[in-house]
Amino acid sequence: MPEWSLAFFIAIGVVLILTPGVILLARVTGAVDQPDARKVHTVPIPRIGGIGIYLAFMSAIAFVTAITPFQGETLRTITGLLISGTLMFLVGIIDDYKNLPAKIKLLGQIIAAGVLVVGYDVRVDFITNPFGDYIYLEWLAVPATLFWLVGLTNTVNLIDGLDGLAAGVSALAAATIFLVAMEQNFFLITIFMAAIAGAAFGFLFYNTNPARIFMGDSGSLFLGFMLASISIIGAVKSAATIALIVPILALGIPIFDTTFAILRRFIGGQPIFKPDKGHLHHRLLKLGFTQRQAVFLMYVISAILGLSAIALTEVNSTIAIMILIAVVISIFYGARKLGILNLSNR
Repeated sequence: MPEWSLAFFIAIGVVLILTPGVILLARVTGAVDQPDARKVHTVPIPRIGGIGIYLAFMSAIAFVTAITPFQGETLRTITGLLISGTLMFLVGIIDDYKNLPAKIKLLGQIIAAGVLVVGYDVRVDFITNPFGDYIYLEWLAVPATLFWLVGLTNTVNLIDGLDGLAAGVSALAAATIFLVAMEQNFFLITIFMAAIAGAAFGFLFYNTNPARIFMGDSGSLFLGFMLASISIIGAVKSAATIALIVPILALGIPIFDTTFAILRRFIGGQPIFKPDKGHLHHRLLKLGFTQRQAVFLMYVISAILGLSAIALTEVNSTIAIMILIAVVISIFYGARKLGILNLSNR
């Protein structure tokens, strides 16, 4: 059995086995999400499902690493990913219990990302432009990589507003990047993405509407960070513009939603990290969709974007960027017709 399939099935098995215990732990320790005017659920729901996701991923990677002779730089990269991912998980689990101030939470995310970028030299130093020349980032390499990691981490965090939404979109994004990595023979990335997809997919058994548990920040921050950081490794390996376009499309829904959340709050004079009911999933509910219908629609859009990302790997960078621009314009046009681009919170 290939290592990636072992990682996938181990992650699914572990999260299915552990999550009932996590639900009990949440109720005993008071890690329960109470309903309020901004939230969709109407009854208290345990909110530390990220524990099961984290342990499932770590178990899968630990097993595969134990039976695979990783050495040298590859082993160092794995170590960096696991350590920084653990730090990001800890930021999330503390927030699940203590509701950290936004600035403290952001600082914790930057520190976790900094361990990977500065401590383990996982960063993008150069990419290719559409004409095939190298663009060296030089002193911008570290801040640009940190921005990518923290930004994508928070896109998944901010989209976690409906039952099964963040887990499903993360699983689809991981599957997209997995297929691209498989095609390009990026062995390590296939293992990590299979583990992410397995953990997220298995969690959906308990998180699909009506959810028995939420992943909380411990889950959404961890999933977002691992998707972002593993994508960075793919970009480093290929040094190609398309390597960065793939995760952008794969995570198109949360990136789109986060971009407009920031614009909406900035224009409205609100703190960027202040929660509101203007997210894409809130808009769909106001248009008359049920929770399941809204989540399914966003799954379909994510799957289409994922397939588009896979197709783009078959063309050169210039055509890929042109197609990406066309896709973005189409999304904006469709969203405008649906009234989703209204930048107010109403």
